Order: sequence, then structure tokens, then C-alpha cells
Amino acid sequence: MGVVIKGENLSKWYGNVLGLSEISVEISGGIQGLLGPNGAGKSTFLKILTGQLKPNIGEITIFGEPVFNNHEIFHRIGYCPEFDAYYREVTGWEFIRFKSALFGYNKKETDDRALKALDKVGLTDSKERKISEYSLGMRQRLKFASSIINDSDLLILDEPLRGVDPLWRIKIIKMLKEFEAEGRTIIVSSHILAEIEAMTNNVILIHQGKIFAHGDIQEIRDLIGSHPHRISVVCDDTRGLAKKMISDDLLRNIQFMDSEQKVIFETDKRDRFFDTLTATISGSGISVSEITSPDDNLQSVFDYLIGR
Repeated sequence: MGVVIKGENLSKWYGNVLGLSEISVEISGGIQGLLGPNGAGKSTFLKILTGQLKPNIGEITIFGEPVFNNHEIFHRIGYCPEFDAYYREVTGWEFIRFKSALFGYNKKETDDRALKALDKVGLTDSKERKISEYSLGMRQRLKFASSIINDSDLLILDEPLRGVDPLWRIKIIKMLKEFEAEGRTIIVSSHILAEIEAMTNNVILIHQGKIFAHGDIQEIRDLIGSHPHRISVVCDDTRGLAKKMISDDLLRNIQFMDSEQKVIFETDKRDRFFDTLTATISGSGISVSEITSPDDNLQSVFDYLIGR
């Protein structure tokens, strides 16, 4: 798939407060995680992307078309905002049917699409209840349902899993992966890194209004040369394993945690290390119960990039 979203030199400020600073980005298909702490500029970027805000400087296009004041393009976009915007005295059915009707479908298709969306998020049995009676998780699912009515080519989701119970988080993540397999583009904003890790390896890290990194999380991690990779191994002979692994140009440091039967290796040569580790363990008689790389997760990469 070609470029779906293209932003060039995007800047947005509110008085003396800078929301975005000279962001240039190209986004293609699949799930893209938009990550950053609160106040990083994520919501500003998404509001520009959905035509709610106009950048002070720069341009943004979706499917090659300008976004601001281009109402036709929104037929191809589904949007789940961060905050609720309901008439709370209406029922879930009335709300979702109203959102479906806004796309201009006839009465039958409006009803069919509304029912299908409610069914996907498990709210069919609660559709006649007032939204004011819904829990936070139910309201979040209703909001998500409103974003998938039109089977959009592009889904823009701002903190879609906030307040959703664990079972439905799993179901929604599975649904998003199915949408990805259908060739759609999905932008998911979150400040909870574990949620994004469960969905995708493709991330945009944003902080203080700037994009710090964009791409596959492992490739980003490999570019951070100032921080060695840490690999943790739990086994029945940590010192024996360490002795076999010692190489002048492979390891930077070894740390033993005897109480946990764990040894932590630090290396600048991650791929070579794992090749050597596999060869060393094979036939050594050492029983290994766990191998993990705490520096390969999204949290560590983000912390390194913003200098924590």
C-alpha cells in the first residue's frame, strides 16, 4: 500500500503554547501506534488529521487529498475521539443509528450497519438503555462502534481502550488486527505502551510536539547505540553459562542475581549474542527456563529516546 497520510512541516500553537513543531511524517497501511506521554502532542496531531484543527504552518493530506474543509474524504475515515460526546438521555441504539444515518445510507442500510456495529462491541442487548446508564467501558465500546459503521479505509482511534475491561481489550485488539489484514490503515493513540505492543511493532514516538522516532520498534532500538542490549537468562548454572559466553568483543557487562538463578548480559551485538547463546546452551547440560530481553520492549525504547 502507498502513502495514506502525509504531513509536511506541521506546526500548531495555542498562544504561547506549542502543540506541534515542524512535524513531517508519512504513514502507510497497517496498524500504527501513536505514542507519547500526556501533553506530548498526540491529540493535536489527530485533531489536525481529522480536520478539527488547521495547522498554523504546514500541510496534511489523506489519500492524496487535503483534509481541512474537505468533507467528502470523511466518508473514508472512522474516528473514535478521546472524550465522550453523547446526548446522554438518548439510548445507545438511537445514538448509533444517528451516527449511521449521517453517512447518508438509506433507512435499511442505516439500521443494518448500526446493528452490526453494536453487535461487534457486544452492546446489542443493551441498545435500548440510556447512555447515561452505561459504564465507562460500555461508553468506550459504543464510541468505538460509531467509528466502524462505515467500514472505513482509515481508522483514527484516540485512547480507544481507556476504561475497557480486559476481555474486551483483547477482543478489540483482535478486531483491529483483522481490519489490518483486510488492508486498512489504523492509527491508535495511547500513552500505555503495553496496549500498543499488543497490536503492532510499528510506532510513532512523539514528545514535546516533535516526532522522536517512526518505524519498527526493534529497528528503532537497534539505532540507539548508546544503550547496550540487556538479555536476562534464568538457568540452573548462571556462572557456568557466563564462563562459556565470555568473549572480548561480545559482552560489555555481566550481572548475577543468584537469589533468582538469573544472569543478565549486556551486549552491543544482539544478533551475534543470541547466535552464540543458542550454540552455547546446546549440548552444555545447562537447563535454561527463561530468556528475556527487557531492553527490547517499547517502554525502554521510549525512555531512552526522551532521556529518562
